[in-house]
Amino acid sequence: MPKFLAHLFFAPRDRSAEHIPLAAGICGFLSAFLLIALLLYLAFDRLQYGWNWGAVYEYRQKFIQGWLVTVAVSAASLLLSLLIGMLCALIQRSRFLPLRYLGKLYIELIRGTPLLVQILVFFYVVADAVGIENRYMVGILTMALFSGAYIAEIVRAGIESLGESQLESARAIGLTKAQTYRYVVLPQVIRRILPPLAGQFGALIKDSSLLSIIAVSELTLNAQEVNAFTYSALESYLPLAAGYMLLTLPISLFSRYLEKKYRYAS
Repeated sequence: MPKFLAHLFFAPRDRSAEHIPLAAGICGFLSAFLLIALLLYLAFDRLQYGWNWGAVYEYRQKFIQGWLVTVAVSAASLLLSLLIGMLCALIQRSRFLPLRYLGKLYIELIRGTPLLVQILVFFYVVADAVGIENRYMVGILTMALFSGAYIAEIVRAGIESLGESQLESARAIGLTKAQTYRYVVLPQVIRRILPPLAGQFGALIKDSSLLSIIAVSELTLNAQEVNAFTYSALESYLPLAAGYMLLTLPISLFSRYLEKKYRYAS
């Protein structure tokens, strides 16, 4: 193979992936993109599907409104789940055993049951019992509780991955427990849990589609309604996929940026 082609299609042997030359990176990305586009084109061409974008385009405002609701619900759930997850991770390290086991029971209960069931139980039983009538609020709380259990385990694993000697050293130089977490634990834990945390945030956004079952007018429910109006299944659901991609891709890219920024020897 000519040398210039080898430089375009192969990563250097003695360097890590982050040092791939720009031209080689662009060439590799475009090659992969064109391969996927070709496979999709061949699949649809063989299917001879009759597109009907005109009918779906008339409901474009419905897609935009649904997407904005998905953004709002996901953002609120994301922030609340992060607080719940960090609090629950600390609770599991509490010396007060009833509190510790309360955290463990919450995590096992949430992780061991389907989100669909949790949404229905929370909406028809818990929300009704405590007087929460706003279905959007119910959706946000349910999503936050669900994702918070997974984030708690991610944070707990990050904390426990630190060597005990670091905590003992912090105590030896007179740091309080709060100072130890602030100056020793958190800077290292945040760097270690970023990849799984970004994955959990992406999953939370996609799981918000299940809120359509309690008639939260987010993107999935609106796409289902457009499909019912126009009988155009693919034309209704392809914008749905693109809408979720617009939300999850920035999270993934931002996570990689933070990983590089906080990459240092520990």
